[in-house]
Amino acid sequence: MNKVIGILAHVDAGKTTLSEQLLCHAGVLRAAGRVDHGDTFLDLHPLERQRGITIFSDQAVFERGGDRIFWVDTPGHADFTAEMERAVSILDCAVLVVSGAEGIQSHTEAVWALLARHRVPTVLFINKTDRAGSDPDGVLAELRRRFSPDVADACGWCGGALPDALAEAVAERDEALFERWAGGDLDAAAGLEGLRRQVRDRALFPAWRGSALNDEGVSQFLDALCAVVAPEPPAPGPFRARVFKIRHDAQGGRLCFFKVLSGSVAAREGVETPAGPAKLNELRLYSGAKFRPVPRAEAGMLCCAPGLPGTRVGDLIALPGDATADAERTVPAAEPMMAASVSWDGAVPAGRVLAALRELEEEDPTLAVAVNEATGAIDLRVMGPIQLEVLRQLVADRYGIAIGFGPLRVLYMETIGAPAVGVGHYEPLRHYAEVVLRLVPAPRGSGIAFASKCHVDELALNWQRLIETHVFEKAHKGTLTGAPLTDVRVELLHGRAHLKHTEGGDFREATYRAIRNALMFAPGVLLEPICRFSLRAPRESYGRIMGDLNRMQARTDPPAQDGDSFVLTGEAAFADFSAYGTDFLAATHGRGALSCRPDHYAPCRDAEAVVAAAGYNPLADDSPDSIFCSHGAGHVVPWDEVRAHAHCPVEE
Repeated sequence: MNKVIGILAHVDAGKTTLSEQLLCHAGVLRAAGRVDHGDTFLDLHPLERQRGITIFSDQAVFERGGDRIFWVDTPGHADFTAEMERAVSILDCAVLVVSGAEGIQSHTEAVWALLARHRVPTVLFINKTDRAGSDPDGVLAELRRRFSPDVADACGWCGGALPDALAEAVAERDEALFERWAGGDLDAAAGLEGLRRQVRDRALFPAWRGSALNDEGVSQFLDALCAVVAPEPPAPGPFRARVFKIRHDAQGGRLCFFKVLSGSVAAREGVETPAGPAKLNELRLYSGAKFRPVPRAEAGMLCCAPGLPGTRVGDLIALPGDATADAERTVPAAEPMMAASVSWDGAVPAGRVLAALRELEEEDPTLAVAVNEATGAIDLRVMGPIQLEVLRQLVADRYGIAIGFGPLRVLYMETIGAPAVGVGHYEPLRHYAEVVLRLVPAPRGSGIAFASKCHVDELALNWQRLIETHVFEKAHKGTLTGAPLTDVRVELLHGRAHLKHTEGGDFREATYRAIRNALMFAPGVLLEPICRFSLRAPRESYGRIMGDLNRMQARTDPPAQDGDSFVLTGEAAFADFSAYGTDFLAATHGRGALSCRPDHYAPCRDAEAVVAAAGYNPLADDSPDSIFCSHGAGHVVPWDEVRAHAHCPVEE
């Protein structure tokens, strides 16, 4: 059986060290590498070895007990949460590493929530038990109290009959097993099967302990892990796979990594992707930096195919004729809430910089590279300053281009407060297209949606579908600050084409202008990012922290007491809370834990000041005007006069 197991942790919990020892015991390595020596097996990129942190998710493959194990190492720093989440989406089981000295840390909580959101079976390893001040029993109790009462102590078990405490935990969660356990009739096979099922169903989270650095308890943990992880058999059916990673090799070749969900496919076989038909010229099985070709990819495997242009992270791949490939992409929930502008030496062509960033965007779609057509400026979305430093060095090393970044700024969004109708007309000489759209406010968090209310007798279906494509092919800007438009339903009311002069690009121009025209009539609403936070701090710091949160107008849940500490959750505007870490450390004298994650967007509290500071001119960007033909030549009609010239009916 193929099993995909990932390892996750707060930075510096010992995740990479544990991976090295596990791979050594699995026979992948002759000797375990060390982060401080810069010779770890899965930190492949020079950037990772220089910085001593995992930045990119990579895999190792080994055989154990008749199974093929795919071991996936993931980043531990919060700035690379999106990379971690892409890896989480393909896991059969996760190993969450917790430091026995530091206990649950801020990012540990974020990782636990992520695994719960994706319903990933999870086991735990309490590391650094050799450290002075380590308290594995206390950490186990903390895990039960803060994460789940279903965390069970599995220390000492590495296969065979379950120890009494673990057998009792399994029996308590299964009535049939409880009767057998109470009667002394719970044999090793039934206990193991019950443990496997409960781990798979997230009903139980067994925890082991040891010291990765000193190789204590690691071999036993590997045996236990291979015994307890038993994913559901792959779904029957034809070949289907999910793309989870795009990379480029040293020669610039494109590598597409996917997990096979069902069926199998052979090398040199044709497949269908959302970008169109493609051919799997080669199938590779990667382990670290090395790979070997395989003749066939089977269910549960993590494979790589060079090429497959146009495929993106989250896409489905299927056999020709299978409509699955057109299914909706899976998009990670981790969305950056900050942006930065890119700067570079003017001697380097802008096109070269943009091409480099577009290639990196293929690898990390959350970058959302955007170009201001009026100024030529390039913007990126990022999770934090560490990610910017890595991007700067990555572009220099891979492309030989020195880039810089402007100050990080909060990424606002815009929507509308009421429906509005817009007209887009594009009629220079020998071209013709007209589109009438209505923009309607949509539920918060729904993004952009499209619906056609235009009859095919008025506008042929192929033109209507083309208009829909143009609605989604770019990020439309609001009129307040030029921030991306969201939470809007675009309704096609009317459209008109010319039998002889209409071309596809004409409807692109008409659609863009119609959307912009409607936005000029609609009341704009500025949205700011809201983050969900969780903090733990000593009781004596409660007054100061609550004062800080009140000044930020944060909304808090009732506090909970936990020994000498209090636990507080809530939500706050990201613009205020993102810089609170330093003040929080001062307030708690370094004894607190704070985590926050992007949660949703809400109307901005200080919209007038933000709009004024932006100084955005909506008429100088993405024109809302239209072009009509008169006396054999096209002329511009201002946006507020377009309705009077429209050829289609215009109703509110």
